[in-house]
Amino acid sequence: MMNKFKYGKATCYSGYREGQSPHLKKYPSYEEVLEDLLLLEKEFKYIRLYDPSQHAVTTLRVIRENKINLKVMIGVDLRGEISNPDCSWGGEYTDQEIKNNIKSNYENIEQLIFLANEYKDIVFSVSAGNEAVPEWNENLVSPARILEIVKLLKKNVVQPVTYCENVHYWISILEDVAKEVDFISLHTYPAWQGYPIEDALKVSIADFNVVQHKYPDKYCVITEAGWPTKSGGKGIKSINVSEEKQFRYYSEITKWSEGSDSLVFFFEAFDEPWKGGENLNEPEKNWGLFKIDRTPKKAIS
Repeated sequence: MMNKFKYGKATCYSGYREGQSPHLKKYPSYEEVLEDLLLLEKEFKYIRLYDPSQHAVTTLRVIRENKINLKVMIGVDLRGEISNPDCSWGGEYTDQEIKNNIKSNYENIEQLIFLANEYKDIVFSVSAGNEAVPEWNENLVSPARILEIVKLLKKNVVQPVTYCENVHYWISILEDVAKEVDFISLHTYPAWQGYPIEDALKVSIADFNVVQHKYPDKYCVITEAGWPTKSGGKGIKSINVSEEKQFRYYSEITKWSEGSDSLVFFFEAFDEPWKGGENLNEPEKNWGLFKIDRTPKKAIS
């Protein structure tokens, strides 16, 4: 087992504001990222970035040039390499689109490698992808392909290499990937599973333990655990979300992570208006510890 990372509070960081999104390739400015990171360094020691886009480039520059005390996990956002007709919101690709996606993925992996090597003093780990293998994914990638990417990264970066995925897939179809990564990154979402806040911590600890038990020789990190503050009722009952419930889950899992010396990235630093549809109360938009205007919710204030 690799040595554990030094304990510190951690969060996922996606700094897109109103009118910005990775899909539109409209990214937060240097000044906006600086504002965000000055807020985050008061509470956290680690942040997680999802892709090596311009947003990541700006974030790493801001950290270095302003001597901000944050270490970064950075990953790659993979485009679909398999057509997935079972996905209800997209995911069917022509042969040419798949070729284009594969090319795009290689380019992003190369950029990830470049950033990891350029910012060795800031980037403490790299990820071969995020929730790319579930059957519901519009951007479906095979476990064998994830394994290839892990091996490629390990040859080209000095940082530990991981892959970020939900618990179910680690214990079912990712055994070969688990053997190859330097550490396992798992996601736990009791709210999506329909559990009330009273059971949330117990569920997340059970998720962590089942993966650790299956892979006792691997260091495990939770790279996503969160609780939304609003819901339009789709997927998560509105009665099960609020700032008070997020505060409870954040407090409980932070206490557990510190007590067990486990690294937990809380999802998400800021609300994300670019996700989902037009309903402002969709849970996808409302996982932030901070609102879109950067005012803190109860868990942080």
